Amino acid sequence: METTLRGLGVSQGVAIGEVRHMGTVVLEPPAQQVVAEEAGPEQERARQAVAAVAADLMARGELAGSEAKAVLEAQAMMAQDPELIADVERRIAGGSSAARAVYDAFAAYRELLAAAGEYLAGRVADLDDVRDRIVAQLLGVVMPSIPDSDEPYVLVARDLAPADTALLDPSLVLGFVTEEGGPTSHTAILARALGVPAVVALPDAVGLAEGTVVAVDGGNGEIFVNPSDETRARLEASAAERKAAAAASTGPGATADGHRMPLLANVGGPADVAAALEAGAEGVGLFRTEFLFLDDSKNAPSEEKQAEAYRQVLEAFSECRIVVRVLDAGADKPLDFLTPAHEPNPALGVRGLRSLLDHPEILRTQLTALARAAEGLPVGLDVMAPMVADRADAKAFADACREVGLPAKLGAMVEIPSAALRARSILQEVEFLSLGTNDLAQYTFAADRQVGAVSRLQDPWQPALLDLVAMAAEAARAEGRSCGVCGEAAADPLLACVLTGLGVTSLSMGAASIPYVRATLAKYSLAQCEEAAAAARAADSAARARSAARAVLSAE
Repeated sequence: METTLRGLGVSQGVAIGEVRHMGTVVLEPPAQQVVAEEAGPEQERARQAVAAVAADLMARGELAGSEAKAVLEAQAMMAQDPELIADVERRIAGGSSAARAVYDAFAAYRELLAAAGEYLAGRVADLDDVRDRIVAQLLGVVMPSIPDSDEPYVLVARDLAPADTALLDPSLVLGFVTEEGGPTSHTAILARALGVPAVVALPDAVGLAEGTVVAVDGGNGEIFVNPSDETRARLEASAAERKAAAAASTGPGATADGHRMPLLANVGGPADVAAALEAGAEGVGLFRTEFLFLDDSKNAPSEEKQAEAYRQVLEAFSECRIVVRVLDAGADKPLDFLTPAHEPNPALGVRGLRSLLDHPEILRTQLTALARAAEGLPVGLDVMAPMVADRADAKAFADACREVGLPAKLGAMVEIPSAALRARSILQEVEFLSLGTNDLAQYTFAADRQVGAVSRLQDPWQPALLDLVAMAAEAARAEGRSCGVCGEAAADPLLACVLTGLGVTSLSMGAASIPYVRATLAKYSLAQCEEAAAAARAADSAARARSAARAVLSAE
């Protein structure tokens, strides 16, 4: 008998297949004691295990490329955190075995995060995965992995570690469903990059029996257990129609009545360029520059190394708009040479532009490298700062750019509610705005973007978030400036229509989403998008906002 469950749809498409569960293993080692003379060898074993796990994560990142590379590099940095390693060695010196010392050191770190306000609770899945991989290495056991199957299946898990998600084979893994995660979790971001339908935050997902046939709608978050023939046919027909429309849609992004909406790509480095070009990206709306800095958490890359990497991306998008975000470090992306070692709550402390203004030489080097990279190229270079709170922040960034003679339009990211509320003031110092909806939702609702328990507050359809988007877009229009969206909200085709109706001037997303957004926008006029946006803002919950917008557009 068919039953319907609902989670959060985070990656477009439909998957129908049998459930296969991610393997599980208990990796809590016994409280084994070692004698003093064994402490040295045990410490060396721990160091070797950490190095092996970090190297494996880096290698997986290189294989996966794209979004996954930065995520796995961040995990490798977790494994090699000097304070954690020092704690492990202290515990071994106190008599613990290497495996137990690793387990207890990570447990203490988790408690520290909780005491600091739990901002990084959303990265606990990543942290646990690193711990388990190190412990498994020390115990000589195999980590749980993607099921071994000759037949395609739907993967179900409590959560998926980036190291596993990054190397999924889309020809075998039709889609996946998890209990944890939110719309901007690593699981969701990597699913969209892979083009795999996915639903997260599904209560008791692991309760789905092995071998049960399920139909996963990654667009609206519905899971049909034992779907009827009618349901299968309906979902397959709908998915085929969307896929065909996306494949047939070419050219610049625009509404049915010709209102231009440039569709840009989010990229993390040169490795992402090919997919963006193949998808028909009209430029780059978010060039994350962290990939260069995560290679070595202790030392900033040289001006020469930065200039060479930046130029590869700029050359690929000749005569296109390229929006570069300067280094966004801190919180979940700590760098020893830049971010404070101890903060009560890193998310609300010195991160993003604040870190760069505290270390002007790092910012100056990056801006100089960008200027060198753009020399002689016919690109429309835009450079923006992350975590801008007010006009003073915007002015400090603009002054730094002008000091090095950077030939670019200057912008500010709207990720903090204060920036949306005072957008016109900020636009007295810079020339454009870019809405980072992931962090804007996080700070608006005090809801960590990785924590499944608060995923409803991270839903980009939340009317309060739409209000802030509208406020920033209106401020930009009043000042004759542009205001784009570069957060994951732009990857949702229906929401892209609403964002267009709210007045944003460009949409930037992962390359895999561009064809679907282009095809959906082309079906509706600007007036229809505006009507859908008004209906969504008039709702009082994310679910009702989505339904209201869908009702408007489906009625046309």
